[in-house]
Amino acid sequence: MYRSVPGFYHARMANLVREREAVRPSGANFGAAIPPHAFFLVSAIFHYLGPALAVLLFAQVNELGVAWLRVATAAAVFALWRRPWRIVGGLPRQSRWTLLALGAVLGAMNVCFYLAIARLPLATVGAIEFLGPIALATLGVRSNRNGLALTLAVAGAWLLTDVRFDGAALGFAFGFANCVLFMLYVVLGHRVARDGGGAIDRLGLAMIVALVSITPIALVDAAPAFTDPRLLLSGIAVGICSSVIPYVCDQLAMARLPRATFALMLALLPACAAAIGLFVLQQYPHRSEVVGIALIVGGVAVHRESELQTP
Repeated sequence: MYRSVPGFYHARMANLVREREAVRPSGANFGAAIPPHAFFLVSAIFHYLGPALAVLLFAQVNELGVAWLRVATAAAVFALWRRPWRIVGGLPRQSRWTLLALGAVLGAMNVCFYLAIARLPLATVGAIEFLGPIALATLGVRSNRNGLALTLAVAGAWLLTDVRFDGAALGFAFGFANCVLFMLYVVLGHRVARDGGGAIDRLGLAMIVALVSITPIALVDAAPAFTDPRLLLSGIAVGICSSVIPYVCDQLAMARLPRATFALMLALLPACAAAIGLFVLQQYPHRSEVVGIALIVGGVAVHRESELQTP
């Protein structure tokens, strides 16, 4: 029977594509082969490498400028990498509103975080920030065992952060605002991660929204970095370490972990901060900090994931 050359060619090419996909694992399969806790650990490490770099910038670029550089870098990386605007037309109306809300939260959260750490010790801001995830984890407790796990995690975080309620009232206002926004980030981030395919593309859209939302108040403050390549590169490094790597890893972890489990595992953030301080900054932990790390690790080990379900 006669077959046209174009038809035969397209059929052959389709077969070749299917054969290659059968041999080569897809990105989704590759991600599924990695435990979600591993993605969380990578996120936790880079969550504190970014602020460590940001501290070097505060002397020449103020906190609003650093926040803008962080968000702008992340938005540019996602734009070049994913071209997320391609999915806008296919999104349901509710998903678009969720992305707008997540973008606004990301922008405001970054601004409040840097305004807070400019006025208060990072450990204090971290302790305040942790109150939001603790509330989410509490909502997910379904047994005495998980209640014990949560208690251990809270005690460990308290010892590690060594909360000190002295300092400027404005700093505490920004710190508690960041706490509320971080809690909303966990809730909205989980909604995006569980909302079907293309979670990274949706995150890219949200980051572009975040950039648009903070540009009117922060772009001018980032101006000194535009005339100094060293400052600009440092700002780009802050954005990649603080927003691109951890947020992508968060989405990959959120897609497979219950929200309450993810919130409880955020208790590992202070422990990661202590580890980075030890190995990168040569900051040796005190005895109370060692006990705090042990309590947090114990809490994560005790909690039973199957019982921590999303409310």
